[in-house]
Amino acid sequence: MSKVKSIEHKGHIDSIDGNKINVNFLAMSGCASCHAKGVCTVADMQEKSVEVFDFSNQYKVGDEVNVTLKQSLGYRALFLGYLLPFILVLIILIVLTEITNNEAIAGISSLAVLVPYYLTLYLLRNKIRKKFTFTIKKI
Repeated sequence: MSKVKSIEHKGHIDSIDGNKINVNFLAMSGCASCHAKGVCTVADMQEKSVEVFDFSNQYKVGDEVNVTLKQSLGYRALFLGYLLPFILVLIILIVLTEITNNEAIAGISSLAVLVPYYLTLYLLRNKIRKKFTFTIKKI
Protein backbone atom coordinates (compact mmCIF):
# COMPACT_ATOMS: atom_id res chain seq x y z
CA MET A 1 0.00 0.00 0.00
CA SER A 2 1.36 3.45 -0.86
CA LYS A 3 1.58 6.10 1.77
CA VAL A 4 0.19 9.56 0.98
CA LYS A 5 3.07 12.02 0.87
CA SER A 6 2.66 15.06 3.06
CA ILE A 7 4.41 18.20 4.23
CA GLU A 8 4.85 18.40 8.01
CA HIS A 9 5.99 21.11 10.41
CA LYS A 10 6.27 21.05 14.17
CA GLY A 11 4.36 23.85 15.83
CA HIS A 12 2.43 24.91 18.89
CA ILE A 13 -1.19 25.88 19.41
CA ASP A 14 -1.46 29.63 19.83
CA SER A 15 -5.22 29.99 20.33
CA ILE A 16 -8.46 28.06 20.17
CA ASP A 17 -11.78 29.63 19.20
CA GLY A 18 -14.50 26.98 19.20
CA ASN A 19 -13.43 24.44 16.60
CA LYS A 20 -10.89 26.76 14.97
CA ILE A 21 -7.33 26.21 16.18
CA ASN A 22 -4.56 28.67 15.35
CA VAL A 23 -1.18 26.93 15.09
CA ASN A 24 2.17 28.75 14.82
CA PHE A 25 5.22 27.04 13.38
CA LEU A 26 8.65 27.93 12.10
CA ALA A 27 8.89 27.31 8.35
CA MET A 28 12.45 26.72 7.20
CA SER A 29 13.91 26.46 3.75
CA GLY A 30 16.23 23.56 3.07
CA CYS A 31 19.19 25.81 3.83
CA ALA A 32 17.95 26.79 7.28
CA SER A 33 18.72 23.39 8.75
CA CYS A 34 22.16 23.20 7.10
CA HIS A 35 25.21 23.11 9.39
CA ALA A 36 26.88 25.88 7.34
CA LYS A 37 23.98 28.34 7.47
CA GLY A 38 26.02 30.80 9.56
CA VAL A 39 28.54 31.18 6.76
CA CYS A 40 25.99 31.34 3.96
CA THR A 41 23.44 34.18 3.96
CA VAL A 42 20.78 32.13 2.16
CA ALA A 43 19.23 30.69 5.34
CA ASP A 44 15.52 31.44 5.49
CA MET A 45 13.26 30.92 8.50
CA GLN A 46 9.80 32.45 8.94
CA GLU A 47 7.15 32.24 11.64
CA LYS A 48 3.92 31.06 9.99
CA SER A 49 0.40 30.65 11.28
CA VAL A 50 -2.38 28.39 9.98
CA GLU A 51 -5.98 27.78 10.94
CA VAL A 52 -7.03 24.19 11.53
CA PHE A 53 -10.57 23.05 12.15
CA ASP A 54 -10.85 20.21 14.64
CA PHE A 55 -13.96 18.87 16.34
CA SER A 56 -12.32 16.42 18.76
CA ASN A 57 -11.76 18.95 21.59
CA GLN A 58 -8.54 17.14 22.55
CA TYR A 59 -6.17 20.08 22.13
CA LYS A 60 -5.36 23.01 24.40
CA VAL A 61 -3.35 26.20 24.01
CA GLY A 62 0.40 25.54 24.15
CA ASP A 63 0.25 21.91 22.94
CA GLU A 64 3.06 20.83 20.61
CA VAL A 65 1.61 19.46 17.37
CA ASN A 66 2.59 18.38 13.89
CA VAL A 67 0.87 20.43 11.17
CA THR A 68 0.31 18.35 8.02
CA LEU A 69 -0.71 19.25 4.48
CA LYS A 70 -0.95 16.73 1.64
CA GLN A 71 1.92 17.23 -0.80
CA SER A 72 -0.49 17.29 -3.75
CA LEU A 73 -2.13 20.40 -2.27
CA GLY A 74 1.30 22.02 -2.08
CA TYR A 75 1.69 21.42 -5.80
CA ARG A 76 -1.75 22.92 -6.43
CA ALA A 77 -0.79 26.04 -4.48
CA LEU A 78 2.44 26.29 -6.48
CA PHE A 79 0.46 26.02 -9.71
CA LEU A 80 -2.11 28.68 -8.72
CA GLY A 81 0.41 31.10 -7.24
CA TYR A 82 3.31 30.88 -9.67
CA LEU A 83 2.97 28.62 -12.70
CA LEU A 84 -0.46 29.67 -14.04
CA PRO A 85 0.28 33.43 -13.77
CA PHE A 86 3.62 32.87 -15.55
CA ILE A 87 1.87 31.00 -18.36
CA LEU A 88 -0.73 33.79 -18.68
CA VAL A 89 1.94 36.48 -18.85
CA LEU A 90 3.91 34.53 -21.45
CA ILE A 91 0.86 33.83 -23.66
CA ILE A 92 -0.35 37.45 -23.53
CA LEU A 93 3.17 38.70 -24.29
CA ILE A 94 3.58 36.45 -27.34
CA VAL A 95 0.08 37.03 -28.72
CA LEU A 96 0.13 40.82 -28.31
CA THR A 97 3.65 41.10 -29.73
CA GLU A 98 2.47 39.27 -32.84
CA ILE A 99 -0.76 41.28 -33.13
CA THR A 100 0.50 44.80 -32.36
CA ASN A 101 4.22 44.61 -33.20
CA ASN A 102 4.65 46.95 -30.22
CA GLU A 103 6.74 45.41 -27.46
CA ALA A 104 5.89 48.15 -24.94
CA ILE A 105 2.14 47.57 -25.22
CA ALA A 106 2.64 43.80 -25.17
CA GLY A 107 4.89 43.98 -22.09
CA ILE A 108 2.65 46.30 -20.10
CA SER A 109 -0.48 44.34 -21.04
CA SER A 110 1.10 41.02 -20.14
CA LEU A 111 2.02 42.34 -16.70
CA ALA A 112 -1.38 44.02 -16.31
CA VAL A 113 -3.10 40.63 -16.70
CA LEU A 114 -1.72 39.75 -13.26
CA VAL A 115 -3.95 42.35 -11.56
CA PRO A 116 -7.27 40.67 -12.46
CA TYR A 117 -5.73 37.22 -11.96
CA TYR A 118 -4.61 37.84 -8.39
CA LEU A 119 -7.78 39.84 -7.66
CA THR A 120 -9.80 36.80 -8.76
CA LEU A 121 -7.71 34.57 -6.49
CA TYR A 122 -8.35 36.99 -3.64
CA LEU A 123 -12.10 37.03 -4.27
CA LEU A 124 -12.18 33.23 -4.42
CA ARG A 125 -9.99 32.82 -1.32
CA ASN A 126 -12.77 31.30 0.81
CA LYS A 127 -13.59 28.71 -1.85
CA ILE A 128 -9.89 27.93 -2.31
CA ARG A 129 -9.33 27.76 1.46
CA LYS A 130 -11.85 24.91 1.71
CA LYS A 131 -9.64 22.78 -0.55
CA PHE A 132 -6.45 23.51 1.39
CA THR A 133 -7.07 21.78 4.69
CA PHE A 134 -4.40 21.30 7.32
CA THR A 135 -4.52 18.57 9.92
CA ILE A 136 -2.77 18.45 13.29
CA LYS A 137 -1.58 15.65 15.50
CA LYS A 138 -0.20 15.79 19.06
CA ILE A 139 3.49 15.11 19.43
